[in-house]
Amino acid sequence: MQKPLAETAQIMGCSELDLIFVEAIVRHAKTSFAAGMKMLSPERRYSMFALYSFCRIVDDIADDMGEPEVKQKQLQKWRDKIELLYNGKADGSVENVLLGSIQQFGLRKEDFLAIIDGMEMDVLNPVIAPDEANLDLYCDRVASAVGRLAIRIFGDSSEAAEKVAYHLGRALQITNILRDLEEDIERGRLYLPKELLERFHISLIPERCMQNPSIQEVCNIMSYRALDHFHSAANYMKQCKVDAIRPAKIMAATYRFLLGKQKKLGWKKPFKRASLSTGEKVIVGMVGLMV
Repeated sequence: MQKPLAETAQIMGCSELDLIFVEAIVRHAKTSFAAGMKMLSPERRYSMFALYSFCRIVDDIADDMGEPEVKQKQLQKWRDKIELLYNGKADGSVENVLLGSIQQFGLRKEDFLAIIDGMEMDVLNPVIAPDEANLDLYCDRVASAVGRLAIRIFGDSSEAAEKVAYHLGRALQITNILRDLEEDIERGRLYLPKELLERFHISLIPERCMQNPSIQEVCNIMSYRALDHFHSAANYMKQCKVDAIRPAKIMAATYRFLLGKQKKLGWKKPFKRASLSTGEKVIVGMVGLMV
């Protein structure tokens, strides 16, 4: 039986309206994220909704068509908000729930700031064929840092859980890079590593790179890299708390299946982006819980 919303709000130190607000952001995004969080206790679930809301807000700032200087100022406001949270102060619904999450689950300030740093990488200059070190740094900031926060909300702050966040974050981000390749190119971005593109004599200019058939080879190599991270994450999951690691297992199974679908579709023109049907999501989620 679920706790009344008022009881959850009291535990989190926020209002019922704050909880309703962060859940509305998730549902408005029309993502399967909300369904995947149903297994969590109300405090953990709403904490994940608040984390999603924070990530969505700063990501939208980075993706906005506005001037870089304006976007930088908006991101700086969120840096200031994070600093305030760690001084026990909040000034909005998302912040109110985040404050409760920080106090309940020991979330670290540096992980929130790393996410903002990752968004700023997209703002300062469009990310175009970064070198391997910068690509890995980007993946750590926009994905693994989120994982480090999420895994604590799930209920495990062990070294093994940190390793899961490290590897699973990178696996998910590489999968997204491969699925969103055409969309990113249309925005003037290219998240494939410079070293690989140069090895296969592929143009570093986003709109030209897919004209080279060797782009398939680069993307195949990246897909195997993602698989290596999935394997490493799965090994570390065996050392984690069984209940706490379940949401991460479902996420890993879902994205690994997506990666396999994208690999079959390939990266040729016309580009087809891999997605899952409702039935596939259910089956993959069940399989993820059993492994």
